[in-house]
Formats: sequence, C-alpha cells, structure tokens
Amino acid sequence: MFPAIFLDRDGVLIENRAEYVRDWSQVSIYPEAIRALSNSKLKNHMIVIVTNQSAVGRGIISLETAEEINDRLVHLIRDQGSRVDGVYLCPHGPDAVCDCRKPRPGLLLRAARELSLDLKRSWMIGDAWSDVQAGQSAGVQGTILLKTGRGADQLSLPRPADIGNFLVCEDLPQALKIILADNTKV
Repeated sequence: MFPAIFLDRDGVLIENRAEYVRDWSQVSIYPEAIRALSNSKLKNHMIVIVTNQSAVGRGIISLETAEEINDRLVHLIRDQGSRVDGVYLCPHGPDAVCDCRKPRPGLLLRAARELSLDLKRSWMIGDAWSDVQAGQSAGVQGTILLKTGRGADQLSLPRPADIGNFLVCEDLPQALKIILADNTKV
C-alpha cells in the first residue's frame, strides 16, 4: 500500500474562477505548483487529484468538458516532468446526495481502494474547509489548507466544528516541503 498526496484542483493547481472553469482557455495554472510536483522526493507518494466540479451538476458544463480539462491538466503536468497517478471528480451539485462531494470522503476512499493507498500515511491539500473535512473524514495522516485560491478567505470564516488539527501553508510548494521534511502525524 502506498501513501498518497491528495490535491484539490481549483485553488491548488489552477486558479479558481467565480463563474467556474468552463473550458481549457479559462485555465490559469499556478506554475510554482506544477514545478513543485517534479520534486524527486515525491516518488514515494502517489499524487491524486480529487476535485468537486459542481458546474457539471449545475448544467454549466458537460462531464466530458470537465474530464477534458482534467486530462489536459494532467498532460501539462506530465510534460513539465511531474506526474499525477489518478484524478477523481465529483460531478454533482451542492444539493446532491452523494458520497463523493467533498466534504464527504468518497473520492479519497474510492482512490484508496482503486490505487491501493494507505490513508493513514497520506495527506490532503486544498484551499477550502471542505477539503480539510474530506481528508480528516477519510482518515488521512494530515491535512493542509493553502492560502491560495479560496484558502485565505476560508481562514476568515468560522472554522467548522468537526475539523481537527490541520496545517496552513502559503502555497503547494511550501506544503510539499513540509510533508517531505516531516511525515509525522499532524
């Protein structure tokens, strides 16, 4: 079983858009995040993107478009000498009753089953309370809230009562540096 680093997509790898990322032309990448994924020390971790894409459930974009954006992002990451071992997407809207929409842990649990991941040695990195909640509900070793994307705004909101200890980092490179330097339980 492998440890994983779960990454939210929007706000971690690419910029959030108030009206959703509707096609590839609207993708604005965080170059430093993509470069950070090329760290050779990450070879002992699986890299897995877990992303809510409620624009699909809201009828704003098709599932095929959401998957195409993810595929192009993965190819770009790989072209930069980095890797992604899996992408898991929740296409449901916020009112849907599903187990895959973060803050529920379904995406992480599915990835763990399909990729033989050890959740107790894994991390979740995101820019929203829902990312932290999903990671903690899945039983990962540690969760990190980034200040990129919506993260800084999230920190100004009340902390959900069900959230345990978590770390706050400026960006993905800082978060990966912490994970690789100290892989103890947070």
